[in-house]
Amino acid sequence: MGIEGIQKAIKIRVKSFADLARMAASSIALGQATYIIRYVDGGSAVYGIMAVFRDYYKLYGIPLFYYYVDTEGEIPKDKNYVLIKTDVSGEIIEFSKGTKAGYIVIPIINLHEPPDFIK
Repeated sequence: MGIEGIQKAIKIRVKSFADLARMAASSIALGQATYIIRYVDGGSAVYGIMAVFRDYYKLYGIPLFYYYVDTEGEIPKDKNYVLIKTDVSGEIIEFSKGTKAGYIVIPIINLHEPPDFIK
């Protein structure tokens, strides 16, 4: 099957980067290897994660692309990790060039362009 036969992912825009980071962290906590992709579209950085909505009626799974568009340039482009720490007082989300003990670490992978199935 060629690329023309591949269905596009359903795109779901989240309200904040914190929502996207929280979703990625919950996947990691369940033992799934998860990363955030970053690419530029229309001058703004787009951050996203892939997921699969499994067993939707008779379909094996529906590919979902959850994403956030950084229109204000608030996320530093020179950082390659999102660090998340949660406790009873709330959540802390930081951006870093490396890891930090006690945090869930999510790598940011830079893409030259988005894959065809999410364009």
